Amino acid sequence: MSIPPRRGPGRPRKVPAVQQRALVLEAARRVFAKEGLRAATIEEIAHRAGVTRQAVYEQFGDKNALFDAMIAALMEELNRLFATPPRLADEVDDATWVRAHFSQVLQYLDRHPDCGLLVQEAVRTRDPMLAQVRVRLTAVYVEALQRRFALRGMQLGRAAEALITMAVGMAEALNSLSWRGEPPDTETLIDLLTEFAVGGLAAITGGPPELLERLK
Repeated sequence: MSIPPRRGPGRPRKVPAVQQRALVLEAARRVFAKEGLRAATIEEIAHRAGVTRQAVYEQFGDKNALFDAMIAALMEELNRLFATPPRLADEVDDATWVRAHFSQVLQYLDRHPDCGLLVQEAVRTRDPMLAQVRVRLTAVYVEALQRRFALRGMQLGRAAEALITMAVGMAEALNSLSWRGEPPDTETLIDLLTEFAVGGLAAITGGPPELLERLK
């Protein structure tokens, strides 16, 4: 019985296009998070992905298009992760309810610091993908807040959208803040955001009735 000859040295097998695209997007995520859009290079991204520059250009066209594709993939990931609010009993107090929602987002950012950096870069470059995901996720949390207060016989109207928008703005601001010295730990930031958000809820729902009426 003859033994088939061993394959001699030669060019490595070509990586399938789908796998190659995934490798490039993962490398782009790391490089763009570290360097930003301006300083990042196709050369470094290709090197990290283990592919040629030509392969990157063939897949994505240019650096800006690659950045857009990477942000689109990231936004889809965030949309998938946060499109469902935490499952909580209706009886939990407002502080517990609010804290669970902030924890869902900030603990993820704590585990994936590159995500926060990329969101900041998307904000800086005014990437439209970020705005689209913001709108979708804001709608999810507005609906959850309205449902919570509807069980108490209160209709928040546009106040729910105002509160969620302010809460998202506070979370983004704290996440992108350049702290002097060692930054606070994530749990401290969650506690701080919870206190502000619960205070805002109390001010609107327990304050002058005309304020809530004007927001409806």
